[in-house]
Amino acid sequence: MKKVNKNYIKIIVWGLIFVLVVPFFSGCGDKPIQYSVDLEIWGVFDDADDYTQIISEYKRVNPFIGNINYRKFTIDNYKKDLLNALASGNGPDIFMINNFWMPNFEDKVATAPTRIVNEQLFRNNFIDVVVDDFVGNSGEIYGAPLSVDSLALYYNKDLFNAAGIASPPITWEELVEDSKKMTEISDIGTISRSGVALGTSYNINRSTDIIEFLLFQHGARMPNRRNASFSVDNNIGNDVLEFYTQFARSSSPAYSWNNTKHYSIDSFYEGDLGMMLNYSWHIETLKSKNAKLNFAVARAPQLSKKNPSNYANYWSFVVNRSKEVKQTENKVSINNEERIHEAWQFLKYMTFKNDGTFNTISVKSGNEKQFSLEIDPAAIYLKETFKPAARKDLIELQKTDPILGVFAYGNLIAKTWYRKEADAIENIWANIVLSLNRGDITATEAFILVKTRINEVNK
Repeated sequence: MKKVNKNYIKIIVWGLIFVLVVPFFSGCGDKPIQYSVDLEIWGVFDDADDYTQIISEYKRVNPFIGNINYRKFTIDNYKKDLLNALASGNGPDIFMINNFWMPNFEDKVATAPTRIVNEQLFRNNFIDVVVDDFVGNSGEIYGAPLSVDSLALYYNKDLFNAAGIASPPITWEELVEDSKKMTEISDIGTISRSGVALGTSYNINRSTDIIEFLLFQHGARMPNRRNASFSVDNNIGNDVLEFYTQFARSSSPAYSWNNTKHYSIDSFYEGDLGMMLNYSWHIETLKSKNAKLNFAVARAPQLSKKNPSNYANYWSFVVNRSKEVKQTENKVSINNEERIHEAWQFLKYMTFKNDGTFNTISVKSGNEKQFSLEIDPAAIYLKETFKPAARKDLIELQKTDPILGVFAYGNLIAKTWYRKEADAIENIWANIVLSLNRGDITATEAFILVKTRINEVNK
């Protein structure tokens, strides 16, 4: 028998050690597990191009992500199409919902795995209204937004100048006086020019938001997750409805609007309206309708300078709780829990603050890897879409912006409330205001009826 070379044996042994040990210490233990997850995202308003750079960077840092596709829907049919798709089990992995919809979607969305996102991390990143809307009673995280929007005062600078008004109103009292200076009413009672669009429901964009905004300013304690009862004090409700509808009462000194007027946004870009309350997304609407319109935005009027407040209306990303998982050819099978893990991992990357790195967690092995990032996805998105931020650190950067600064400040003091059927409650407000405009009911009677109807919906 030939004598075996000892050096040859040593080479073989050390080679085996290298093969077994090096992958473990180098963090390459995931390589044998070649699973791949495709993600489909549904949304409104945004274009796919707004996410191109964000998605490209994420695919670079997460080896377990396949295709990520964003699909844009029109707002008219979005909710119906979304609910039908979720019911069939073939909906998107990630989708946008309005913050008002959250209570109605709680049983349809998957909360964030705590290893990816926990309550403290969420609170550190997002402003208070987002925490109120998307953190559950036990700290579960339901969604994460890129942007939040709040109310601001749009005003026509030419009409202000012609009326001798040097600056936009800060208080509601000032708004009433400024509106009087701009409103023009003929001898037969026709409003040819309106100082402000307030007082009605169906021809004012987001009229019900303005009413609820006034409730908050008057100190109303609105429903929340722990107590969904609408138990606002009747005196507050009466004061708010009286104040709001005075602008549509022909006998009122504040009369400037009625149900015969054009839709508020149309009237504003036509140059016949001095002021309206609205959100940032209509800046581009107005510019596209009338490029020559000389307008600006200012902070929403306040009742109290010591306790300012605003009202939030925005969209957030959430993760589909249940979906039939389609397996990628020649890859390791994944289940629904693992799909949820990867969807939330992408949401964290896209919406949360990073320090130039991002940690990916393998859903199969549990191994964690850190990658360097070349972008802040949320900052990229806000730059592309020109929207106000949801994240605290980005709001700080936007506060000095000549346009977005108004909305950034509004977001910091914005509030909202817990409603189980947003559409139904909007209809309740709209119909009750219409009854008040017709003189069919008093403000006191109207608010008692509102409370009864909202509590029927919210129970």
